[in-house]
Amino acid sequence: MPISEQMWLMLVTCFSAVFTSNILLTYFLGMCPFTSVSREVKTSVGLGLAVIFVMTATTMINWVAYHYVLEYFGLEYFRFILFIIIIAAFVQFVEMVIDRYSPRLYQGLGIFLPLITVNCAILGASLFMVIRDYSFIVTVGYGFGSSVGWTLAILAMAGIRQRLTESRIPAGLQGPGITLIIAGLMALAFIGFTGVL
Repeated sequence: MPISEQMWLMLVTCFSAVFTSNILLTYFLGMCPFTSVSREVKTSVGLGLAVIFVMTATTMINWVAYHYVLEYFGLEYFRFILFIIIIAAFVQFVEMVIDRYSPRLYQGLGIFLPLITVNCAILGASLFMVIRDYSFIVTVGYGFGSSVGWTLAILAMAGIRQRLTESRIPAGLQGPGITLIIAGLMALAFIGFTGVL
C-alpha cells in the first residue's frame, strides 16, 4: 500500500479511535482509573498525559515485537505475556520521571499510576492492533488516537464532577451512582459521532 494511502488510513483510524470508537466510552476499557482519578481536572490531565505516552509507545513496540519476534518464531500465543512486560517497563519509566520532576502530581495520582500497568485500555489497544492486523503506521495512529480519546473522556468527566460538587444531588445517587450515569450519557454523546466517517 502506498505511503500516502497509509497516512490517510492512519488519520482516519486516529480520528475514529478518538471519537467514534473511543476505547473507554465504546468498549468500556480502563473504567477503574476513569471513575477513581476523575475527581480533579489537574490529576486527570497528568494521568491522561501518562496514558498517551505509555499507550502510544507500547502499541508501537508491541507491534514490532509481535511481527518481528513472536510471528517469526511462531510464538504468537505469548503475546499477552510480552505485551504486559513491555507495558510494565514503560509504566515504571513514566513513574520514575513523574516522581522526579513532579512529586505533587505523583502524590495526586497515588496508586493509579502503577495501575496503568494493568489498565485494560492499554493492553486492549495492543490486542486490537493485532486482531485488526494494522500496519505499523496505522498502529501509531490507533495507539495515539485511543489514548487521546481516553484522555478526553477522563478530562470531560473530571470537569463535570468538579461542577457537581456545587450541585445538589440526591443522596442515593452521590458517588459512583452519578459517575456511572454521567459515563453512560458521555458514551451516548460519543456514539453520536459514528455517522461522521
